Amino acid sequence: MAVGVQIPQTARIIRNMLHGAQFQHDHIVHFYHLHALDWVDIVSALSADPVKTAALSDNVSNAKVGGAAYFKQVKERLQTFVDSGQLGPFSNAYWGHSAYKLPPEANLMAAAHYIEALRLQARTARMHAIFGAKNPHLQTLTIGGVTCVKDLTPDRIAEFLALYQETQAFIEDVYIPDLLAVASFYKDWGAIGGTTNFMAWGEFPESDEEPGSLFMPRGAVFNRDIAKVKEARQEAVTEDVTRSWYEKGDANHPFKGETKPLQENPAYEPDDKQYSWFKAPRYENEPCEVGPLARTLVAYAKGHEGIKAVVDSVLQKLGVPVEALFSTLGRTAARGIEALVIGQQLGTWINALVEQVKSGDAATYQAWKMPETGEGFGLNDVPRGSLGHWIQIKGGKIKKYQYVVPSTWNLGPRDKRGKKGPLEEALIGTPVTDPQKPLEVLRTVHSFDPCIACGVHVIDPDSNQVYKVRAV
Repeated sequence: MAVGVQIPQTARIIRNMLHGAQFQHDHIVHFYHLHALDWVDIVSALSADPVKTAALSDNVSNAKVGGAAYFKQVKERLQTFVDSGQLGPFSNAYWGHSAYKLPPEANLMAAAHYIEALRLQARTARMHAIFGAKNPHLQTLTIGGVTCVKDLTPDRIAEFLALYQETQAFIEDVYIPDLLAVASFYKDWGAIGGTTNFMAWGEFPESDEEPGSLFMPRGAVFNRDIAKVKEARQEAVTEDVTRSWYEKGDANHPFKGETKPLQENPAYEPDDKQYSWFKAPRYENEPCEVGPLARTLVAYAKGHEGIKAVVDSVLQKLGVPVEALFSTLGRTAARGIEALVIGQQLGTWINALVEQVKSGDAATYQAWKMPETGEGFGLNDVPRGSLGHWIQIKGGKIKKYQYVVPSTWNLGPRDKRGKKGPLEEALIGTPVTDPQKPLEVLRTVHSFDPCIACGVHVIDPDSNQVYKVRAV
């Protein structure tokens, strides 16, 4: 926008393919490796009957690996971890907590699929390498298109297709069945961990027209009223720093916003003091949850055929009302729902790329020149949620660059009016069985898939010393 360049259609298709693959990869990793162990008790799996586990797996999923011998082997591997006193990837959890509800056989099945997902996610990441050079930070995206024109060969496209089909099969045959099986034991979480307002910039443009051509639509939902979805406008975004460790100032739009950290060493203080490195993003002066649940709600409200069909099916199979979406359970389910639906559309984009290459219209880049002055913004949705970039150019150089990222939207602090950020709101009223082992709190925190390392790194410029900051 700032430099006035249009993206060629082939480049747009490749971008959608790469981003679709990232959604598949991220959602699989999140469910199995970042969030599942909030619901699955690994140690409980040691008392499971492998024969009964095999029967359960056959009943709820179409996993390619299974059988009593397989689950017996997984159980023995887990026992080896426990006997050695080194649980490896399963070491940091509250095993035996009373809030775990799955029977041993379900825990063993989930543990086995955790391991299978580890293998798969490495292969899913290869899709990025084919046209993007690496995962997760793609190297071929550039202003004006993509730089992988020489990679549009039959072999590479075929490899991408094969990896996609393998990944989509896992989502359909294992991920979604596991999601439903686990959720059926935790239906009470359909009333815990919810927020009020939701916003999505939308994603996957299929033409130059935005937001009209977005596969995942743009919109905002207030007060959980999905009958009144609104169009989301970037002009309505502001960032409040009243409770943040930045110099005080007005809540500004990113084009006017500044990032000026406090000079003195910050420390958490109660009451109405500053307590976070995050700013407090607001849309129309309201905190908004962003991410899979927000995207799913906006798409559902706008009648997106794929999303609506899967959401209705999930609600029916679990026997819960649509209100259950506004919860930790709904947030977790939304990741699986959009992994499935976006994955289905990814196959369409692969076919479209094949047709573009066959037609000889495979331009992947449009040349451009840096203007003397310019201004632009880019709005899209990444797996964690809504992402916005705002740039101003002056004298042929970048004068200002501000961005508002998903974890800032979701984990930002209170604003000058005392309105809580989405995660703060979601945690209010969470039942906690044991304050010393707050497993229930982790369930809601992890459901947002927080990425907050960038918010807590502090480096002394004189000594290069890195300090640890307590995130309260």
